[in-house]
Order: sequence, then structure tokens, then C-alpha cells
Amino acid sequence: MTRRQFLASSGVLVASAAVPAWGEIFQTGPTADAQRAEAADEALAAAARLGASYADIRVNRYRRESIATREKQVQNVSRSASYGMGLRVLVDGAWGFAASNRVDAATARTIATQAVAIARAHAALGTRKVELAPVEVVKTSWTSAFRRDPFEVPIDTKLSFLMKLNETALAVPGVSFVSSQLLFVDEQKYFASSEGSRITQRLVRTYPQFTTTAADRTKGDFQSRPVVDRAQLVGYEYVDDYPWLRDAEKAGHDVVEKLKAQTVSPGRYDIVVDPSQLFLCIHESVGHSTELDRALGYEANMAGTSFLKPANAGSLRFGASIVNLVADRTQPAGLATTGFDDEGVPSERWHIVRDGVFVDWQTTRELAPLVGQRRSHGCLHSDSWASVPFPRMPNVSLQPAATEVTLDDLFSGIKHGLFIEGRGVSSIDQQRYNFQFGGGVIREIRNGRLGAMVKDAAYQSRTPDFWGACDGVGGPASYRLWGTSADGKGEPGQINAVSHGCPPARFRDITVLNTAASS
Repeated sequence: MTRRQFLASSGVLVASAAVPAWGEIFQTGPTADAQRAEAADEALAAAARLGASYADIRVNRYRRESIATREKQVQNVSRSASYGMGLRVLVDGAWGFAASNRVDAATARTIATQAVAIARAHAALGTRKVELAPVEVVKTSWTSAFRRDPFEVPIDTKLSFLMKLNETALAVPGVSFVSSQLLFVDEQKYFASSEGSRITQRLVRTYPQFTTTAADRTKGDFQSRPVVDRAQLVGYEYVDDYPWLRDAEKAGHDVVEKLKAQTVSPGRYDIVVDPSQLFLCIHESVGHSTELDRALGYEANMAGTSFLKPANAGSLRFGASIVNLVADRTQPAGLATTGFDDEGVPSERWHIVRDGVFVDWQTTRELAPLVGQRRSHGCLHSDSWASVPFPRMPNVSLQPAATEVTLDDLFSGIKHGLFIEGRGVSSIDQQRYNFQFGGGVIREIRNGRLGAMVKDAAYQSRTPDFWGACDGVGGPASYRLWGTSADGKGEPGQINAVSHGCPPARFRDITVLNTAASS
């Protein structure tokens, strides 16, 4: 046995033996549930006694497991759990919030006192009294769909998968390095409001990801191919069923070819963007620009604002007439899919852009009345029991064509263009108006057919110009779901997991930059 083989095999054994059992750090059961309900009721009652006109509480339990490897070695195996409660109160038209990692009646009374005091301080400084859109009172439970609970799968099984993934990529001649990771999240949420709602939810997410790298040591050059945006709201069956080894082999061939590819010639191109790249453009240019809190300036000091104004809904031309973008918190496997948001609003699907016209916002119970709407679209979310809930992005997706349109159909008619897959270097301004997006793998399109790979390309445009240049979208069979598990927003910052589905789409006469060129 070589030293490398010894380290690899011993690493697997140590990893399997060292991680704590879930029973040691994740206590659940009827007793804990009863204590949770008692604490929630006590917090709401105390808030009312202290003068709150409305209150809601989230008593949430989280567990996370992460397994990371590189080539033939285990780099890290970790398990963590978190449990606590966060109370939000409305006093004199202003919000207050307090939280604790102790879930009992006495602590509930303490955080109620703290939250009400904070709300009164805010009320003295506020210029607008918060009014909430109505919501139906419900008492129910909801669980995301999964067939195999990833937290019941042995560590050895997960490590074997990652090692096989690495082995497959490394078997491609020219691949120098490969790193891979599995991350699993179990989010168990209990919501109670002073209006009477009581909602229990469980969400399970599975995050496989890997990156292949090829290096040319003689030239001091290297290229990478990350496959990191495939997380979904599903169980371990995603690892079992999806052909990850096929993707690892393809990523290996891609990165070796990319190392030898010619740099792109900047200019104007017709481009076809694959869902593996287009999802990110949707996220940044559509998802963030249609957040109503941004348009109202509430995120101006951190995340930014929006080029859209409240009066634009229903009239502003956002894209070509074939462009239809929907927000959907009911989408199967979507990372932002849930039964109810964090103020008890049931999930739904609605158009953001219909036939190319911007028609609606992402709203919460507080935001909806500010644009004359009588009900919320259910976009309130907090990333922890300790975090103040605030507006977060739902799944936002580009709808496919009504009939089947293939990639070859989209390539046809292009004399000189580019096909862009995967994530590259990207940037966008704080109004979500001017942007550029790079790709992980970019190929020329010559006379309707795919050609050689090029590198260092990024497409540049303005949001309405880009979506207005769309003259073709793929059919239902080409629709894919991608997403990000760490969408940041707010101050203090919070993360959100969100998916974006789309088919490949064609855009005409787009500026393409060479990102490696010096000025």
C-alpha cells in the first residue's frame, strides 16, 4: 500500500468513526414538540399582554451534513445542528424581534419583553406604520417530497459515491485535480401566529457538487469546470438516480479541451445560452430586479435597488413577446419551494413577466398593500430561528415554448455565434440593469452547427435589451432546473436557497467580451 493509498483508506475509516450520531445532537420527539408549542403559545400571549397588535414565532430545528473530498482523499466530514425560537411583534405599527436558543415558557416571556421594547423604539423613529395584508388562518403540516432520507444513509455510502465520482473524472487523460462535495440540509419549522395559525413543515435538500481542473505546468496555465449549481429540494434518491458519473466524465473532457482552446474574438454574436448558465442570468437580472423591497429602496444600503419602479408593473416592456417568467414556490424540487412562507402565507405560482411585459412583484404581507395588492405572494423567509424574516426570492423560471424546440432548432440560422454552458466570471450592477456573464464551456456555432471550444468569453447587455433580443426558447423536453444554495441578501446577511428552471434560449446580436484581454 502506498502512502497516498494509506491516507485515503484511513481517512474514510476516521471520517466514519469520528462524526457524532444524529441522536446525540438532534433531539426530536413528542416531548420536544409539546415543549415547542407551549413556548410558542407563551411568547404570543406575553406579546399581546405587553401591547403587540400582532405577533408570530418560528421555532426551528436545523441539521446539516457536509462531506468533502479531493482526488483520493477525504478532506472533511461535518455534522451540525441548531435549535431555537425567534419572535416577531408589531407594536404601534413597527416591528420588533428577539430570539433565543432556549425553547421554554420562561425564555418565551423574556424574548417577548425584548421584542416589544425594540418595537416601541422603532415606532418612535418610524415614518410609516406597517399594515399587513390578510391571510387565512390554518393549522396544518407540510413535508417536501423525498423518497430516501439522506440523514439515514451511512457515511461510507456517501464517501464511496464521491470517490467514484473523483475516480471517473481523474480517468480522463489530462485531468489534474478534482474536488467533490455532498451537503444535506434538514429544516424543521414550526410557525405560530397571534391570528391562530399553527404550521409544521419539514424541508430536505440535497447538494451534490464537484469541480475538475486541468493544468499545463509548462505554460503555467490551468482551467476549471465547476458543476456546483445542481442542488434540489429532494432526498438521497437524487444521488442514486442522476447520472453523476456521466457528468463527471464529460466535465473532465471539457476541462482538458478548454485548456487548449483559443481565446474568443470580442464582437457581436448571436448566442444560445444553456440552462446551466441562463439560470444565473435569470437569478440576477430577473429575480433580484423584481423584489419589491429593492424597488422601494429598503435594500439600498446593502443588496442594492432595482431599475424597476413600483409604477412599472403592467406596462414596462421587459423582453420579447415569447419571454414568460413565473415565480413559483410550489415547483417540484425547487429549492425555494415550501408549503407556507415564514408568515403563514400558502405557496403559489404567479407571472412576473407575461408575454414580455413586467406584470407583478415578489411580495410579503407588509409589501403587498404598498402597491395596492390585497394579498401577499408569500415571499417572507428567514434563514434561521435567530434571523429576522424579510422578503426573499421564490423560484423564478423562464417558461419553455409550447411545442418542442430542440438545441439544433435554436442553432439553425446562426452563421457565427456562441453556445454558452455553465458558470463563469460574472458581474451585475446594484440596480440589476447592466451585466456581464461568463460561461464554463463555450463553443462556436458555425452555419447552424457546433464548432470548436473557445474561452475567456462573457456576454454583456442591459436587462431589458437582453430579454428583448430573445427570439427562441427551447421546448418542454429541454427545460432544466438549476439553482443556488447561497443567495445572499440583507444586513446582517442571510442566505436563501432558490431554483431557476429554464430551457436553452437564443439571443440575437449580443456583445461578447474577451475577459482575458488587457486594456
